[in-house]
Amino acid sequence: MNDTTRADPATPLTIAKPFRLQWEPAQNAHVLLYPEGMVKLNQSAGEILKRCDGTRDIDTLIAELEQAFNATGIGNEVRAFIADAHGRGWLE
Repeated sequence: MNDTTRADPATPLTIAKPFRLQWEPAQNAHVLLYPEGMVKLNQSAGEILKRCDGTRDIDTLIAELEQAFNATGIGNEVRAFIADAHGRGWLE
């Protein structure tokens, strides 16, 4: 049985079509744009999603975030967000 809501950890993460991630100065935040509207992201979500450019798998993304923010032990939270983002259709 194949669970399509969970990504293979080795699969590079990519923003799904029709969503587009961009920095929105008026919102002072990253946003996900789609034809029907916009999702304003908090800082953590923006930092995670801006790294979902098809070049990183989840372990690489977590390592990069831990290094960038001098943090450790954030893997579970990042994986939970990635799972939620997949569930919302934001990621491929």
